[in-house]
Amino acid sequence: MKICVTSRGNNLDSQVDPRFGRCQYFIIVDLDTLNFEAIKNPNLEASGGAGIQSAQLITEKQVKAVLTGNVGPNAFQTLQAAGIDIITGVSGTVKEAIEKYRSEKLKPAKTPSVNRKFGTGGGI
Repeated sequence: MKICVTSRGNNLDSQVDPRFGRCQYFIIVDLDTLNFEAIKNPNLEASGGAGIQSAQLITEKQVKAVLTGNVGPNAFQTLQAAGIDIITGVSGTVKEAIEKYRSEKLKPAKTPSVNRKFGTGGGI
């Protein structure tokens, strides 16, 4: 099973990025092997639609869950429609986030954690 963790860097020791749509990297992790793929977010500097575009990218990776600090309504809706669990309020390192997920200490969000345009400077 694969999950995605938003990250400020390209490895498991990097800090979780609090933004989904405009995070610096997406770390796609296979929970069985801990092999991972770091994807530099092509939507980081997008003028608009970063959340939806990032959600579409992650959907293509066939992950079961996204672990992040915050997610807006457009990305939330796109991920939810694809059957992906969205877990917000995640912090620490990517490795710590994975361990919390594996120990079932993290629960899926029922609603977006921020309003639209949060990642463009409206909160970070």
